[in-house]
Amino acid sequence: MTLYLKDATYIDWETLAFQSTHLAVSPGDDGGIRFLDALPPEGDLGTDEKILDCRRRLVTKSFGCGHHHIYSALARGMPAPSKIPHNFSEILQYIWWHLDKSLDTEMIKASALVSALYCAKNGVTLVIDHHASPFAVDNSLETIAKAFDRVGISHLLCYEISDRDGEGPREKGLQETDTFLSSGRQGHVGLHASFTVGDDLLNRAVDLARKHSTGLHVHVAEDAIDQESCLKQYNKRVVERYTDAGALGLSKSIFSHCIHLDEKEKKLIRQSDVYVVQNTERNLNNNVGVADYRDLGENVILGTDGMHSDMLRSAKAAFLTGQAIEGLDMAAVYGRFRKVHNYIRDNGFKGDGDNNLVILDYDSPTDINQNNFFGHFIYGIDARHVDSVISSGKLIVENKKLLTVEEDEILNFSREMGRKLWQKMNKQK
Repeated sequence: MTLYLKDATYIDWETLAFQSTHLAVSPGDDGGIRFLDALPPEGDLGTDEKILDCRRRLVTKSFGCGHHHIYSALARGMPAPSKIPHNFSEILQYIWWHLDKSLDTEMIKASALVSALYCAKNGVTLVIDHHASPFAVDNSLETIAKAFDRVGISHLLCYEISDRDGEGPREKGLQETDTFLSSGRQGHVGLHASFTVGDDLLNRAVDLARKHSTGLHVHVAEDAIDQESCLKQYNKRVVERYTDAGALGLSKSIFSHCIHLDEKEKKLIRQSDVYVVQNTERNLNNNVGVADYRDLGENVILGTDGMHSDMLRSAKAAFLTGQAIEGLDMAAVYGRFRKVHNYIRDNGFKGDGDNNLVILDYDSPTDINQNNFFGHFIYGIDARHVDSVISSGKLIVENKKLLTVEEDEILNFSREMGRKLWQKMNKQK
């Protein structure tokens, strides 16, 4: 099947060159795009081919999320915790670890479906996710993968393994990861953070990543507690510990947050092929601080950390905080916003080819072109301008409507599972 885009204003995501053209979009992981001077006559189209009139709207590569937590999707509006948290450790204990322990398979499915829905409608077609459900581990990754496949969103998944819930959940996490990656699915070996991961688990996780030719996806120095615990227990800092374990030698590894690092740790990351994910809004929400990511090299990408599924919003937040902290300009933020594509391409993962596109119905009050695009990216273009979305060559959103699954079906299911989750959490307070 070929999808034809008529009268597109195509923006090259790397050069920002504008081109008025028609496009032929081919499907699949190996699909791509071709620029056409003319479209085939409608009478010559195959039964599975379609022409979509862009009406000179902006067309560019769709977006990717470098770090998500889809399991948090049902948290929106949930009842207050039994105790108001006053620090990061208590936020985990009274909110997120209380929530993830209450999840079951149907709740995970609902979380994945509604997250995929929001991603699709926000122009996000590739999600790197970090999942936790310590008492519903079995088949959790495949449940998420099938939900994302159903909506039409590509994914790179992992299970957040830790020692915090004891031997049973830890061993199940390792087995779930091995089973999922052995099935041919792409993903990482996930770990929570150093202060919840013992040496035996860390070494086994690195070995498992090597077995499957992948990397670790781990929270790194998100809060000072991570460093304090590491120094007390191992007499070394977090990145030094991961270096000694071999994690920085895995080129596909992703280190999320990386806020409380010293100069030696920053140098170790710069000298490695590891990618770092910046999650500005979550860090502000948790009051754990902000970082100068310029010190970590060029491999910095953006994520949402489960706050939402809107990468355009994440980019704006990174810019607004980065001006004061890093002296960050608009071009640098756009570079981080797009760096996820380099990560996927350079590490041989699938689902982020040139046939992933977003059509923007951008009602700009001023001219937009290659020279002033960054100003529009930061101060103008947002999720409401996402009109249609093409994922791996397949049209999944058209005129702001999801085509692959009934939106009401997903939302009704998620609301039902949200009520069930909240009731369960209230009983366990």
